Amino acid sequence: MEPTPAGFPREAVADRLLDASVRTSHDPMVEVDWSAPPVPGAYWLPARRSSLYGTSLWDGLTEAQRIELTRHEVASAASAGVWFETILMQMLIRHYYDADPTSRHAQYALTEVADECRHSIMFGRLIEAMGTPVYRADPIDHLLGRWLKATATGPQMWASILIAEEILDAFQREAMADESVQPLTRMVSRIHVVEEARHVRFARAELARQVEAAGPVALGYARLVIGRAAYSITRRLVHPRAYAAVGIPPAVGVAAARGNPHWRATLCWSARRIVEHLGELGLIAGPGRLLWRRAGLVEG
Repeated sequence: MEPTPAGFPREAVADRLLDASVRTSHDPMVEVDWSAPPVPGAYWLPARRSSLYGTSLWDGLTEAQRIELTRHEVASAASAGVWFETILMQMLIRHYYDADPTSRHAQYALTEVADECRHSIMFGRLIEAMGTPVYRADPIDHLLGRWLKATATGPQMWASILIAEEILDAFQREAMADESVQPLTRMVSRIHVVEEARHVRFARAELARQVEAAGPVALGYARLVIGRAAYSITRRLVHPRAYAAVGIPPAVGVAAARGNPHWRATLCWSARRIVEHLGELGLIAGPGRLLWRRAGLVEG
């Protein structure tokens, strides 16, 4: 078995995760009541996690408009989830292409692809059930995503996976425990959180191994790619057109959110674990750190 830097054999980690997948996998098509009507007066995410919470724009909205804004913010995050999970699946399939198919590591990579297929279907059904548009990536991020899925390997691949997974996980862990939030959001969040916990464990173990194996030039390049991934993922959380759903011009909504201390604090909160982890591995440094600052995920 090939050991990871943390001392856990690579195959043993994958074997435990395969066992956990048998015990704690979910079928959202069966377990989520997609036909249930929304609960009147319930937010789609905790109000304090809305990008405009605490601003004068928020104060000027009616209660119904505030709820409507959170509906579109959840749809935007789900759209971003589908976008990145499509990238993630293709990166994992490329990783598997060169792997030993008899290894537990390779088999768990395919298991994760199967999980992400279900998650992407689940997010698509969530958007459909909410009756909102699909908020697609802008042309630049769409092209960058195409480039990332086709080229990313080593630390930048695994760190990019973790950034998307852990930021979304923070929002969903809070939402699933909040009984004031719509049941549909809570159920989708619960399924995603349970299964993503395995994915995070897998990616963290592999990232540590990849960082240890990389040389200084490769790590310098990885820091830039990782910083750009953090920037794109954060900017994709709330699509500008989501603000138009409550009568706010997209440019006005974006400016208000970026200047909103509550939203900046929420972004830092959502990324706290991954920032700490990548910082310990030396992956938030050099010119790439500027992208993390521009994304609102680190200070200074």
